[in-house]
Amino acid sequence: MSKFDVIVIGAGAAGLMCAAEAHKRGRRVLVLERAAKVAQKIRISGGGRANFTNLHATPDDYLSDNPRFCVSALSRYTQHDFIQLVEGHGVAYHERDHGQLFCDGSAQQIIDLLLAEADGVTIQTAVNISGVAQADGHFTVETDHGAFAADALAIATGGPSIPKMGASHFGYDIARQFGLNVIEPRPGLVPLTFDAVTLAKIEGLAGVSLDATVTLGKVNFTEALLFTHRGLSGPSILQISSYWRAGDAIMVDLLPGTDVFGHLKKAKDTQPKLETQTALARLIPKRLAQRLVVWADCGGRLAEASDNSLRRLGDQVNAWQVKPNGSEGNRTAEVTVGGVDTKALSSKTMEATAVPGLYFIGEAVDVTGHLGGFNFQWAWASGHACGQAV
Repeated sequence: MSKFDVIVIGAGAAGLMCAAEAHKRGRRVLVLERAAKVAQKIRISGGGRANFTNLHATPDDYLSDNPRFCVSALSRYTQHDFIQLVEGHGVAYHERDHGQLFCDGSAQQIIDLLLAEADGVTIQTAVNISGVAQADGHFTVETDHGAFAADALAIATGGPSIPKMGASHFGYDIARQFGLNVIEPRPGLVPLTFDAVTLAKIEGLAGVSLDATVTLGKVNFTEALLFTHRGLSGPSILQISSYWRAGDAIMVDLLPGTDVFGHLKKAKDTQPKLETQTALARLIPKRLAQRLVVWADCGGRLAEASDNSLRRLGDQVNAWQVKPNGSEGNRTAEVTVGGVDTKALSSKTMEATAVPGLYFIGEAVDVTGHLGGFNFQWAWASGHACGQAV
């Protein structure tokens, strides 16, 4: 049986960061990865350019049943620390909307950076784990490559989102094995879907995109929205999906910042012969304007439209209430909301307080970031915190 100081299960963003930091402290580290290659999610992220962090990351950009848990790790390893690491490796990058940072080149540059930082760490890929056990203060991991033992075990296996990348419930299974609670996982940052009746209403709108404000309760996001053959997608929808639960209705303002009723009322006074549809199409995409006029039963010329019908049309634009019937699920979800209950973990070290030597980091934990590099920042921060402790 091969022995190490630390075994990290999962060679993604959090796992490689943890392994690198632990190795720098003189620890003998083994990383075990189920997939044939390391860091598969990094490789496909950001359209292949890796949205590796966000300039504006704060603890307020994260969801959790224990919302203050992430504060410690994020404050001790910030986006500026990772940016410094990126610059130190000579990786060119650029900023896009909302503080999102991407590589100028390929996401492979971030993977190469992490592997360079983890130089000296033993990494084994295409490893299938059959069991994990603890005895006499040591952890044993049984695999098809043999058995390995260590004093510390860090679980960095993520959640079940994007199963084609090798995602699974493994981390949750290990947590439950050792008596830790798991907050119910669900897909996050995922397109929302409609029932047949609502799909019929939006038939022909697939591909239409515009900036919109999407609201659920006290939470709202103003970003691009995209109509699809299944429902709605785009950044604003992906953002709100992490908060959405079955049965929730969302409110969509398809023209934020514009009082559509007021605009149409004014147009009625100044251009009464103008078709209502034409007036609306000056504000939003033509196909969408055509459909909304039908929904509001407000066709014909503006002169023929009552104020009530124009208000109804304005509400369809500024306050469209719609109830999704589901999401596209883990198949397309960028992250998993929920995970290992943070109440069972130390916010400083990520160690399970009831199981010394057992750590959980990254997406496996019940901390989920908004769209735009925030989840990678959590991976760097939680992995760094763990690597400083194991």
